[in-house]
Amino acid sequence: MELLYHKVIILSVLVALTLIPLFSDDVLGHGLGADQAPPIDFGGMLVTVSTIMTPSDFTVGEVDRANLKVRFFDQGTNTNLESVTYRIQIFQAGELLAREIFFDKDGELNIQIRPQKECFEPQPWRCTIYQGARDPISGGLHERGIGVPVIQGPIFTKGGLYNISVVIEGATSPKTLVAEPLEFDTFVSVAQDQYFTIPEAYGVIPVTIKTYYDDVSNFVFKASDKSISFQMPFDWAPDYIELVAVVHEEIRIPKSYEPYSIENDFVGYVDGVQVDNRALLVDPYSSETENIIHFLVTGSELKRINDVLGSDHYDNKEMFFELVPQGQTTENGFSTTFENGYKANVAWKRTYGAGSDIPFQITFFDDNGELLKDINYAISLLDPNGQQIYLNVGDNTTPYLGVKAAEGIDTQTIYVLSEGMYTMSLALTGTGITDWENPVFSNPIFEIGKAGESTAPIPELYKPETSIPGWIKNNAGWWADGQIDDGSFVAGIQWLISNDVMTIPSTEQGTGSGDVIPSWIKNNAGWWADGQIDDSSFVSGLQWLISNGIMKIS
Repeated sequence: MELLYHKVIILSVLVALTLIPLFSDDVLGHGLGADQAPPIDFGGMLVTVSTIMTPSDFTVGEVDRANLKVRFFDQGTNTNLESVTYRIQIFQAGELLAREIFFDKDGELNIQIRPQKECFEPQPWRCTIYQGARDPISGGLHERGIGVPVIQGPIFTKGGLYNISVVIEGATSPKTLVAEPLEFDTFVSVAQDQYFTIPEAYGVIPVTIKTYYDDVSNFVFKASDKSISFQMPFDWAPDYIELVAVVHEEIRIPKSYEPYSIENDFVGYVDGVQVDNRALLVDPYSSETENIIHFLVTGSELKRINDVLGSDHYDNKEMFFELVPQGQTTENGFSTTFENGYKANVAWKRTYGAGSDIPFQITFFDDNGELLKDINYAISLLDPNGQQIYLNVGDNTTPYLGVKAAEGIDTQTIYVLSEGMYTMSLALTGTGITDWENPVFSNPIFEIGKAGESTAPIPELYKPETSIPGWIKNNAGWWADGQIDDGSFVAGIQWLISNDVMTIPSTEQGTGSGDVIPSWIKNNAGWWADGQIDDSSFVSGLQWLISNGIMKIS
């Protein structure tokens, strides 16, 4: 029942957040492929604009067109306003690239963007052309049988942050103009690959930096510590920092290059200040040939860096990145499955343990084993006594519920007081800036020991997952009710696993000789038999028995 209570707590907090206005007046977001502007009062409604790019992760040169969806709606009821006249303006680095009037009947406008590099005009907007049918009343380009309107020009031809300014000039009727135009600013990031090399005695190592913000320069590799550094134009003025949600850079290095292999730990710095654990993420999943190290520096982290360096730093116009390998390390962790078949790996370095802040790195996958990017989630942690010691469901400054894992990987640092079995509840709440109607849950139980100790290793995600014949639930229920003794139940499970009747993720066999089964495992079996917890939560108990030497699998 503790797990059920745990789930209800997260759900109640998520529901409470839906009743809170999702933006303060001074918050803007710089999304990857989607953004939502702060709301404005309009006729007693709080209205806002969202912009969504498809594909969301747009890299210069990889696609020749993209869809931009602009939505004007009442935030309180999540209802579109009808017959909307938009003035769309697109800027990069303050330079105007496009400006045109559009009209849409249902408040959801789709525009096709076709990047075109060739432009020799001193003012880039003069190279931009527009295609589509014009509404005879509003004069705006709109969608008709011939397709969506098109903007073709020097847009998304260079990586960086783009400002999509949306001015609402009319609403509710093609003839109705608003008394004062409503102005909204949204931002999307476009990625650009830049190529560098690391010199080694046996040849050069290719390095790709994918920048989502601006061109990088002054790439330096230091042979003494194998560190990489580079810089990028950036405005550190506090007024600008208030507008920045995240600065994102990727460093992609061949998996075969040992100093940057997945077995290594890394430390990252921005302008000489070490970034926190959530800002530096290692991704070995997205590419078969490269490891990817992400710098995801949030607005709050940028403010902290400014505070550390003081007011003299405000006038700086560059951002300096440094990545330093720390040598090989080992991990503890586990894999868990959500109710919809999605999965997560949770890992932490073995140098962390009870009595310290533990950075748990959480990696999300879809039901095909692909990295689940741009996912939003909530997390809580119960200690061995069933007391909640941590809860994070996001805050009220974003247009979505939960915590954002933009690359499908995130780190939560949690203070863990003592050794024992802990329960982590993970809830997937939505993707992009869209909330799902119903969150999906996973509630794994796992062990935390002393720093330096090994617990059960992470099962390989792509190996066959749990397979349990349905009739075993009857046995589990009888065992929980005391109708089957401990030895008989364990012996039966041993036989089923050893003879491949039942499959569970690979688990390291413990060498202990204990035979006392904790009460929480029997409770799990009863809850699983009653359908209150999922298969993975039940299997985590079996894995504990194996890793502690109580259940021997040949």
